[in-house]
Amino acid sequence: MIDILPIRTQRTTASRLATLDFDHLEFGKAFADHMFAVDFRDGEWQEAQIVPYGDMAVSPANSALHYGQAIFEGMKAYHQADGGTALFRPLDNWARLNKSAERMCMPAMPEELFMQGLRELIKLDADWVPTGAGSSLYIRPFMFATDGFIGVRPSESYRFMIFTCPVGLYYNKPLRVRFEQKYVRSVEGGAGFAKNAGNYGAAMYPTKLAQQEGYNQLIWTDASEHQYVEESGTMNAIFVIDGKVITPALSTSILDGVTRRSVLELARDLGLTVEERKVSSREIMEALAAGKLEEAFGAGTAATIAPIATIGYEGHDYDLPAVGPDAFSKRVGAALDAIRTGEGADAHNWMVRV
Repeated sequence: MIDILPIRTQRTTASRLATLDFDHLEFGKAFADHMFAVDFRDGEWQEAQIVPYGDMAVSPANSALHYGQAIFEGMKAYHQADGGTALFRPLDNWARLNKSAERMCMPAMPEELFMQGLRELIKLDADWVPTGAGSSLYIRPFMFATDGFIGVRPSESYRFMIFTCPVGLYYNKPLRVRFEQKYVRSVEGGAGFAKNAGNYGAAMYPTKLAQQEGYNQLIWTDASEHQYVEESGTMNAIFVIDGKVITPALSTSILDGVTRRSVLELARDLGLTVEERKVSSREIMEALAAGKLEEAFGAGTAATIAPIATIGYEGHDYDLPAVGPDAFSKRVGAALDAIRTGEGADAHNWMVRV
């Protein structure tokens, strides 16, 4: 436990809210009026503040820029049926942030400070929470090293920040993906389970190559054999094979997705068999050929549920069966939407009111 830090708040004198077109939200391009920041120096967090969203100065020798000590989270707040605002599983994101921090030799963020800064920021920018179907307020907590020092060692100072942006759907149509069997996203014993910035930078080139071939995303495979499914782009990969919900088991190379976790809990609530285990590309393609692969989709905070329509494998494209209204991905997506907007029962107590 820590003493609650007083948060100094400086309100903007020039809100940009009136310039936002809530009917045409592009993901990650419009940012709310304020941001939360707190610095770690001399072994403690200090100087918590909410200030107008804007640029900040860093040293050219900033160690995060040179050595990659930077982590982040992705989470969302939702407009509720009763007019309020609620966060979806924020403590799961806080816990995962600290797992990433430990892996990257960064200080832990106390729960009280994380939640206090988050709540006050969302309250201040409550008018930025969109109300349209499929929309939400995306929340980006992140931490980075702030030492101005050229030398390979953990920084002694850090900044933790949160900013938000109103968003619509990340994907608006089913995806074309292919198995990646040359490049590697992560390896066992690496930092693939952490949301550190370097994981995403290293993934951009192979993803760009796939997009030039007409795919939206990759399905990453393991580093040693290029055979076992890991993730799909910025999402966990989930398959429905012969009535069973199957997804790769968590490891040091796979992110413990909050949406993944929620989907699997809801699947068990529905009485479905859930298997968390190794899943090979060969198994997926054989199930598709045998008519047993009923669905494949990605699950993530940004994308929520992203159905996969086509899978590329060894130079050929294979179309998946059309997904009907009773498909598991449709049902679980609707159940998540209902819980998040307060229109459905929150049996697992996932929502936290702001």
